[in-house]
Amino acid sequence: MRIAFIGTGVMGAPMAGHLARAGHQVTVYNRTRAKAEATGLTVADTPAAAAAGAEAVITCVGNDDDLAAVTLGTDGAFGAMADDALFIDHTTVSADIARRLAAARPLSVDAPVSGGQAGAEKGQLSIMCGASEAAFLRARPVMEAYAARIVHVGAPGAGQQTKMVNQICIAGVVQGLSEALRFAQASDLDLDKVFEAISGGAAQSWQMVNRWPTMARDEFDFGFAIDWMRKDLGLALDEAKRNGAVLPVAALVDQFYAEVQKMGGGRQDTSALVRRLPR
Repeated sequence: MRIAFIGTGVMGAPMAGHLARAGHQVTVYNRTRAKAEATGLTVADTPAAAAAGAEAVITCVGNDDDLAAVTLGTDGAFGAMADDALFIDHTTVSADIARRLAAARPLSVDAPVSGGQAGAEKGQLSIMCGASEAAFLRARPVMEAYAARIVHVGAPGAGQQTKMVNQICIAGVVQGLSEALRFAQASDLDLDKVFEAISGGAAQSWQMVNRWPTMARDEFDFGFAIDWMRKDLGLALDEAKRNGAVLPVAALVDQFYAEVQKMGGGRQDTSALVRRLPR
């Protein structure tokens, strides 16, 4: 397929690369042109130029405003797309803008991802999709180039709501993991032995397996940034105000992340939450 990929950051660049290696003809656009050129793919000057003639347009940008700009703004992709072109958005944004874009283009899929930079690089992302059945069936073969799991969770907006569920779960797990690690240190336990003992039982989680060792070494310069996690938790807390859900732990962990930001950890991995707890 002829595909336009808009947003070639730490997630988008490897995803675009997987599409090209799968045989698709990929044109990329990024606000910082050097990041687009670093992919080695054809680079367009505007989102509209990238989208012109494309059978599918994929976005992976920063937030609601960024997404609106590259789709609906001046030189946005939507103005240049063919009526039957597919639109897939991998940005984590509000359910509101996802529904707004789906209303503008029925063949739209809100498809936030989980798996982080490593998942994108390995082509093993988990994708939660909100879309009509027709749009999802069109999008699935495209996304298979960089995903290990693709689930159609519901109508437009449902993908974004599911990503909020994902981030709520992670917030609680990372807080528990942080407290457990500090407890083990205060007890003068061998952290490697503790990990060996508990990582195969009921306490095991992705966060434990992938982050306990690095947290124990105070290594946080990688992974999903706290700045982005706070954006995502903010989306979840805003959505909870609308749907009546009560999120006391998510709200508390969001405050804790704000403390780590003040400590200069905004660009560190979410596991840097442990930094706010004394040794």
